[in-house]
Amino acid sequence: MALAVQFEVNGEQVEREPGVRAADLTAVPEGALAVWVNGQTLDLSRPLMEGGQIQFLSFQDSAGRHVFRHSSAHLLAQAVKRLWPEAKLGTGPALEDGFYYDIWLPEPLTEKDLPRIEEMMRQIVQENYPIERVELSRDHALKIFGERGESFKEEIVQRIPEGAVISAYRQGEFIDLCSGPHLPSTGRIGALKLTQVSGAYWRGDEKNPMMTRIYGTSFPDQASLDQHLERIEEAKLRDHRKLGAQLDLFTFREEAPGFVFWHPKGHQVYRSLEDFSRRLQAARGYQEVATPWIYRVGLWERSGHWDHYRDNLFLIDRDDELQGVKPMNCPGHCLLFKSATRSYRDLPWRLAEYSPLSRYERSGALHGLMRVRGFHQDDAHLFVRPDQIREEMFGVLDLVDVLYRTFDMPYEVVLSTRPDDYMGELALWDRAEAELEEVLKARGLKYQINPKDGAFYGPKLDIYAVDSLGRRWQCATVQLDFQLPEKFELEYIDQDGLAKRPVMIHRAIMGSIERFLGILVEHYAGAFPLWLAPVQVRVLPITDNQHDYAESIARQLREAGIRVEVDDRNQKIGYKIREAQVEKVPEMLVVGGRDQENNTVSVRTREAGDLGAQPVADYLASIVERARIPG
Repeated sequence: MALAVQFEVNGEQVEREPGVRAADLTAVPEGALAVWVNGQTLDLSRPLMEGGQIQFLSFQDSAGRHVFRHSSAHLLAQAVKRLWPEAKLGTGPALEDGFYYDIWLPEPLTEKDLPRIEEMMRQIVQENYPIERVELSRDHALKIFGERGESFKEEIVQRIPEGAVISAYRQGEFIDLCSGPHLPSTGRIGALKLTQVSGAYWRGDEKNPMMTRIYGTSFPDQASLDQHLERIEEAKLRDHRKLGAQLDLFTFREEAPGFVFWHPKGHQVYRSLEDFSRRLQAARGYQEVATPWIYRVGLWERSGHWDHYRDNLFLIDRDDELQGVKPMNCPGHCLLFKSATRSYRDLPWRLAEYSPLSRYERSGALHGLMRVRGFHQDDAHLFVRPDQIREEMFGVLDLVDVLYRTFDMPYEVVLSTRPDDYMGELALWDRAEAELEEVLKARGLKYQINPKDGAFYGPKLDIYAVDSLGRRWQCATVQLDFQLPEKFELEYIDQDGLAKRPVMIHRAIMGSIERFLGILVEHYAGAFPLWLAPVQVRVLPITDNQHDYAESIARQLREAGIRVEVDDRNQKIGYKIREAQVEKVPEMLVVGGRDQENNTVSVRTREAGDLGAQPVADYLASIVERARIPG
């Protein structure tokens, strides 16, 4: 008889033999899609060989949504194979809001084919096939997919190391090579929609065959799908690339792909974000530094980025010496730490930097401000003693909370664990992951685990901000790193007089400032809050007779630090007001003859409309207070 193992279910300890299913431990909650145990998401029917904490995952959990959408991708592939038996399957991952599948066909599909595929997918949902995991030997996997003519699957099997577990999932007549997990049955997919068709080279290599990539999304019910499709239409209206040009914020040009041309108004918003970040950090003991933009390749080899990040480096080969433009600041901050002897009294040492960074992205992946080649981060590295980890992590999470509450954006936390290409000793990784979990539990934060998605030098917390359309954006990241201090032989002198190794906390709260600004454009639909708006006030003289009075008001506002414009065009006042509304100006001051006589301004706001006349002094005092940068 096998030794029993311990499970924690709903806060209670349960003892069972290895191989028990989660469903046999306790009643499965309604809406459960998969189960999480020991940092791994598994099928509900998967035998549990080791004990641990059991958590059932629903569509409300990011990991549960991933399972739902990945099963939807298999559903798509099965439908295509029924309709076009000669199709050859590539891969079909889940996405944040949907899924896609890359499929080779003799003739590429078009969007006219999508309704036909959708109908077949719904039929398979109605047939409600059980989705069953099977484990295969290498030879058996090659035989199954070879007999089916699935040459791309054969190629994947050939790449799997000898002795590794090979799994596939079967639903009805369909079988697909996959590590899972998946839903219990096809009938769990309540509502679906195929959204577009495009082309993609197999494995992203232009030397390989062109695949047809079919995108879709799915939800447990039709009402949720309808809401999602409405949000998509609203998102099109809020597209930051479109609004960026309309509001004169930024543009992109083919002469510099992946880099941003900031217009005066856009750069003002950018600077306001930086100023906001600087205020928050200065109040929390961060010191700002600047480090070189380009380093000899030897630094990237020492840090480990050469082996793990080489393809993303912009390299410069001059005078027979290879150098790389920095994609991140951490190696430079390690060199700063080594520039002097550090005492335990110097720690924590919190360094912040806003220098330009560059990462190579394929041209097809570039997407406005959301994916660029040149960017800046509100980047920081904290060098701490081991006994300071919890307190400093608490401080970082406090900073996350303040920033996202300022923008009225709820957020979710995901713990990303050791990747396959990790650097360093396993024991240090286990320690770092345990430290992060303890911090999250001590803070009382609900979190999901994303296995194998940590940085190569340490586990991380990814913060997903939720915008006004309900979309999740991965912005902030916090990484606990025991590896780079080892690589760079960083030391401080402890109170016992011995040299000790510090721990590094890598953190960016907004992340890429360019990307965060793009998210905010869409979050606010271009209507920034007063403190962030590029033009905070526009003065609108009714006639030319009020021109000098309007200019005198604008001068007083500028002297008080308010960003102001005067619209002195020879246009009717109604036209000027409409133009200001279209340009998302937060406040308008209409000034006519009576205002000039009484030294008042007639105040209008973007949201509330006409607020009536106010003395200039009163308005000036009010807006200076209301336009103050938070923090």
